[in-house]
Amino acid sequence: METDGFLIPALPARTTIEVQRSRFITDVFHADDANKAKESLMAIRREFPDANHHCWAYQLGPPGDTRMIGMSDDGEPHGTAGRPMLNCLIHSEFGEIVAVVTRYFGGTKLGKGGLVRAYTQAVNTGLQALKTKVKIERETLSFSFEYAHLGAIEMLMEETNVVVESKVFSERVSISAQVPRLTRSEFEAQLVNLTFDQVVFS
Repeated sequence: METDGFLIPALPARTTIEVQRSRFITDVFHADDANKAKESLMAIRREFPDANHHCWAYQLGPPGDTRMIGMSDDGEPHGTAGRPMLNCLIHSEFGEIVAVVTRYFGGTKLGKGGLVRAYTQAVNTGLQALKTKVKIERETLSFSFEYAHLGAIEMLMEETNVVVESKVFSERVSISAQVPRLTRSEFEAQLVNLTFDQVVFS
């Protein structure tokens, strides 16, 4: 069933696991564009400058969306870090999410299969520690109406999770607002009913 939004990280989460003396530090955090993701990655690189690897993956759209993805093995054997990390993110219930796994080598080689399992475990451990919030997808809607309907419309907007961007008082009241995408049609119909078909959309 469709809902108005999806889960995103509310706060960064950090977890650590150890696999055959190698330490894997996982940072999971929110980003909705590649530049934000890379800025956070650079901050982690600066925090752990002596680590052997900083592998990463991101999925920047709604859960399961593969249009805005990225990954890096950062020196690990091809396909052993970035890809399994990305698979964890894509198959999670979260969107707009980035994972960075910082590895300190412990002296024992894990082999390709061992690395895939270790990076998968590292990210899944990070996801389990994540605190989340709901992000509501919104669209801009502009409309105007007579002053007599202002009180009822303000109450309607509050009840339907509409965020007002601007409100202009001239001959009529003109409002520009961010409306939840999935309930836009219903909100427009309610405006029509409240104003007795006198609302004007622009």
